[in-house]
Order: sequence, then C-alpha cells, then structure tokens
Amino acid sequence: MRTLGIIGGMSWHSTAEYYRVIQEETAARRGGLASAPLLLDSLDFARVRDLQLADDWDGAGALLAGAGARLEAAGADVLLIATNLMHKVAPAVEAAVGVPLLHIADAVAAACGSARRVGLLGTGWVMAERFYPDRLAQHGIATLVPGEALRSAIDAAIFDELTRGVVSDATRALLRDASASLVADGAEAIVLACTELELAITQQDVAVPLVDSMRAHALAAVEAAVAG
Repeated sequence: MRTLGIIGGMSWHSTAEYYRVIQEETAARRGGLASAPLLLDSLDFARVRDLQLADDWDGAGALLAGAGARLEAAGADVLLIATNLMHKVAPAVEAAVGVPLLHIADAVAAACGSARRVGLLGTGWVMAERFYPDRLAQHGIATLVPGEALRSAIDAAIFDELTRGVVSDATRALLRDASASLVADGAEAIVLACTELELAITQQDVAVPLVDSMRAHALAAVEAAVAG
C-alpha cells in the first residue's frame, strides 16, 4: 500500500473519524491485522480559524502547504486535506508538493451516484462561494444551497458547536429543515460538505440519499492507497 498523508486537525473530531474509517475499510479489504500506513500533520485549528476570520487565505494556503510538504518529506505518497472548507486553498497545497492531492469534491461527486442536482450543506464559505460547486460541476453535478438566513445559522452551528464536539437538538432540527427545503427545491441528494455534519444528521433524517463527504473522501483515500 501507498502511504497516506493527512492534513488534519480542522477539527480534530472529524480527523479522528477519517482515521477510523480508513483503518476499518483497510481491514475489511485486506483482512487479518492489516491497517493503512498513514502520516498525520494535525494543525492548530485555532490558528486556522483566525486566518479564516481575517480573510487571510494566502496565509491559510501557506500553512496547509507547509503541512503538505512536511508529509511528503516524511514519506507520504498521497495527500488529503481532512476538511471541506480548506479545499479553498487546495491549489496552494498542490503547488507545494510533488505527490497527488485527493480532492474531497471529486470523492463526493463519485459518491453522488446518479444524482445530478444536489443540495449542499456546509460552512458559509462552502455554500456561498464557487470553489466547491465549480468542482462538482466538472463532474456534471449542479448544486442548490439554502437561503442566506439558513446558511448563516448552519455556519454558526458548525463553528460554535460541531467543531467543539457539541451536538444540540436545535442543530439537528436545523439541518433536517434545511435538507427538507433543498429536497422540495429539487435536490436528488444532500451533500454534507462539512466533515463534522455527519455528527448531527443521518440518512433516516433525509428523504433522499445523504452523501457524507468525510466517508466518501476516506474511502477514496483507501482506494488510492490500495491501488499503489
């Protein structure tokens, strides 16, 4: 197997889930005591969040690019950024390394199956900007997002609760309502384009297929590692 390099810590809760899914899938595929060779550079999320709030995406890109370069130097053959939002700076990471970077939106697109019109739930930047929808559009997938008020409420729930490991009933209800609204608007699937959202909503809460970006990305990472 090729060695996976994870740029993580954004937040550590979702990074832990990446590790679990990658190792469970590797064991299921290879049997016995098999586990995936893996390197982790876990960043200080407080520092990353400060850069986000300061709109310093060049600084954020440099921070993640440095992590990617360290992982490559340590022996990683394939890299992944264990968060949706920070794929906003994926080009900076790709420019800093000579090994492949597995883009989370590519993994999500593959997991969407036949759905060509999906509802997108994530941080405010993911829902409002084009870097994520445009990547899905390369795979022939159109995106729908909630209205501004719902986007603001979801973003607050992610950063005030979910990234801290807190899941409230109010947030569960918020995500169910947002999903139902997107389905009513024609979404054929709902994409959880924030790696913490799977903590607060499950398939039984949604009338259409639910695409967990973290799981899709982790499984794509195992596929890339096994293919090596």
